[in-house]
Amino acid sequence: MILQCSHIDKAFITDVILSDVSFHINDNEKAAIVGVNGSGKSTLLKIIMDKLSADNGEVIIKKDATIGYLAQNQEYESDKTIIDEMHTAKPEIPALENTMNTLSEQMNHAEGDKLNSLIKQYDNARHKFEQLGGYSYESELTGVIKGLGFTEADFNKPVASLSGGEKTRVALAKMLLQNPELIILDEPTNHLDLNAIHWLEGYLANYKGAVLIVAHDRYFLDKIVTKVIELRQTKCIVYNGNYTDYSHKKQAMLDTLMKQYLNQQAEIKHQEEVIAKLKSFNREKSIKRAESREKLLNKIERLDKPVEENTKMKLMFTPRIQSGNDVLTVKGLSKSFDEHVLFENIGFEIKKGDHVAIIGDNGTGKTTILKILNSIVEPTSVETLRFGTNVQMAYYDQEHQVLDMDKTLFEEIQDTYPHMTNTEVRNLLAAFLFTEDDVFKQIKNLSGGEKGRVSLAKLMLSDANFLLLDEPTNHLDIDSKEILEHAINNFDGTVLYVSHDRYFINTTATRILDLTQKQIVNYVGNYDYYIEKKEDNEKAQLTAVEKTAAPSQTTTETPAADNKLTWQQQKEEQARLRKIENELKKVEKEIEELEARNEELDAWLSDPANGTNVAKLQEYSKEHEANDNRLEELMEKWEELSE
Repeated sequence: MILQCSHIDKAFITDVILSDVSFHINDNEKAAIVGVNGSGKSTLLKIIMDKLSADNGEVIIKKDATIGYLAQNQEYESDKTIIDEMHTAKPEIPALENTMNTLSEQMNHAEGDKLNSLIKQYDNARHKFEQLGGYSYESELTGVIKGLGFTEADFNKPVASLSGGEKTRVALAKMLLQNPELIILDEPTNHLDLNAIHWLEGYLANYKGAVLIVAHDRYFLDKIVTKVIELRQTKCIVYNGNYTDYSHKKQAMLDTLMKQYLNQQAEIKHQEEVIAKLKSFNREKSIKRAESREKLLNKIERLDKPVEENTKMKLMFTPRIQSGNDVLTVKGLSKSFDEHVLFENIGFEIKKGDHVAIIGDNGTGKTTILKILNSIVEPTSVETLRFGTNVQMAYYDQEHQVLDMDKTLFEEIQDTYPHMTNTEVRNLLAAFLFTEDDVFKQIKNLSGGEKGRVSLAKLMLSDANFLLLDEPTNHLDIDSKEILEHAINNFDGTVLYVSHDRYFINTTATRILDLTQKQIVNYVGNYDYYIEKKEDNEKAQLTAVEKTAAPSQTTTETPAADNKLTWQQQKEEQARLRKIENELKKVEKEIEELEARNEELDAWLSDPANGTNVAKLQEYSKEHEANDNRLEELMEKWEELSE
């Protein structure tokens, strides 16, 4: 065991954040701390790192254990370049390398005992160098920097010139190179694109030390952790398994607790009714019996009603009218900023009911596409940009420019929807967790998550049938993300969105547009399907482009045609798989029905009372035998379909 937290309490004045929080992390274990915004996750990490003191309890860390910690808002200063800063991660390696070089030079000019002494010193230094991984350090260093999104052109950039997010990546890279026994990360994916997150997943999943993570990225947690520590209503509950396991177990536990609570409430109500009835008889014996029951009832340890924190937004998208089947057609769309080309000659179609995610590296132009569709940004060139019949569009902007920062929440809703009464505005804001005086806060004073909830409230009121969403899960806690997912999946309209949240994409997308190398690649499926098919798809398209594109050409019509062909092939494959799945369900249903019938027949045939009914015995025996034969056939078919 490398870390143990025992009975941790923490309050800020009268606001209790943590109470009696206990858990442990074993050597090499990967664990996550989850909870809604404000539940104390970052506070707990600061207590573990002794950057904040607990009111009660203790943190026990294995003696001499090395710990690496990445805070959520990392302040990182250095006067070195990125590559030089990385070399300071293990200063003993370059020091030993210098020692070995010096000793090697001295050995060239030494003899006798002096030479033997130098050889011994050199062997000792080389042994330490090997133990520290000195021979592979340069390649490991380069791999980590590139894995976290830096290119070789960035290596000699001064750290001081980097953005806040880039500095956080430098801090993360340096910490990983130090190979601490325990890595503690607070929202490590905030400043990483999809490729860097994917790389970090693999790195941490195979890391030989222990890892403790606070993150809202559920896909990331699913791939790494084997234990989830939930902070809920100041308490701590530990679940074994990844995030999906935790989610299922948590719901099952809440269902059980609610059932126990309701059963107890029903029993209490029953006893109170009996007591009242006994007292109404107004006889000495009945009153004594009532008093006896009252004493027993008062001794019952009453269960608290299991309640969720007040984080459950009430979100539902309902289009006022239905659009036509063709929602959006884009052909020959290009965008450049001066000499910088984002994308060239791209095209795609959106049909009614599609839930389409646009993904790609940072800076490829995903948000720009949404802004072009909303007439916020002008395209450099476009052949066709056409919305279909009855399309009513609403836009969720990750920068919340659709909100007036100088207005209060109440004013923002009432001014946009003047037909709403004061009570209706208050009820709406309450459904998005803004109650009492919260409604008079100015929008500029809200947190990122609060601004997101206001934007979602306006989006819900729009009654649009085509939603364009730019990073809608940014700053939302996990509960709010799940509510948004449910609302989108139940939306009887069309959705086009940009997101880095792979769990969100996996849950809500029916198609993915990958914006890569200034082109669009279509995938008909969710994020798991995209990962599965991406490599094969890119190889096929690269081959097609090489065959058809002249050396001097930068854009041709062929890639778009190849994309369309690939999309069609994928649709056919999806249809084939759905057909197999339907057949599999039919087979499973027939197996269940036959097995249930055989159980009935077994019960009848084994009943001695039916022993004299020879005709029925023969009839049911034949039916049982026929069922057995059919079950054999179905089992074989099931195996074949499953395969």
